[in-house]
Amino acid sequence: MNNKELFGTLLAVFAAIVSGISIPANKIFIVNIDPAVFTALRAVIIGLAFLLLSFATHGMSRKLLKQDWKYLAFIAVVGGALAFLLFFTGLGFTTAGRAAFLQKTLPIYAAVFAFIFLKERIPKKQVYALVLMLVGMAVIFSGQINPSVLWADPQFGDMLVIAATVLWALENVVARKVMKDGSTNFIVSFARMFFGGLILFGAVALTGKIGIILSLTVGQWNNVFISTILLFGYVLFWYWSLRYINVSKAAAFLLLAPVVSLALGVVWLGEPAPAIQLLGSALILIGAYFVAGIKSEMQTV
Repeated sequence: MNNKELFGTLLAVFAAIVSGISIPANKIFIVNIDPAVFTALRAVIIGLAFLLLSFATHGMSRKLLKQDWKYLAFIAVVGGALAFLLFFTGLGFTTAGRAAFLQKTLPIYAAVFAFIFLKERIPKKQVYALVLMLVGMAVIFSGQINPSVLWADPQFGDMLVIAATVLWALENVVARKVMKDGSTNFIVSFARMFFGGLILFGAVALTGKIGIILSLTVGQWNNVFISTILLFGYVLFWYWSLRYINVSKAAAFLLLAPVVSLALGVVWLGEPAPAIQLLGSALILIGAYFVAGIKSEMQTV
């Protein structure tokens, strides 16, 4: 494994770890505000941070912006705004458990889109490892939902969550293409978070919820700040990883997040660890081990 491959793989694992930390952390640092307002607020703050990083690393280039603005606009509108609106709307019509499970199917769509549009090579070993990890995920979530019933009879909210997940996967593929063409992960992250956040603020304003921000207490602002730091870490590691390794490979590591959440829940919150969830975690870890050894390559004619 070369240095770039190893670095990109580690970044994808770090993204999954931060994602896994966020779930138990959110149980402690609860922010009782509208999710759309919450997301828009964090997105704009993080977007500004990545704008500063882009200038600091001399990655912001008028030539690159002119070359990639259509792709960056797509990333902002589709991944940074529309997908979030679909996801949060879907949450209003389904349960958090069903939404969390469906959102974790992103690696499937990412692999398909990456194979078709980026011509990524996906060997059988990677397919088998991903299937093993998805089975492990289903086992972990089996205590909350019945995956077979969910797929057989999806509700309206489930369909919206699936649509959001598909859009996020497509956005990740576009982000990978932009970075392969020379753009930096900081520029992509800035476009996705800042402009996506502005669009979300527009939606928030149309629904008359802007006043919620002005009514936040000091405690709520502290919790928003903590959540923003976690999301910043996830976005930083995730898009940075896409700069170095295939989307299909990076996305598979996101399935490590439930394992991290389970471990932290046991250690941090004193939650039980049922044998069925330990089994699911073991399957995910085994699959991740095999994915880690796969080299990011393109299809050959």
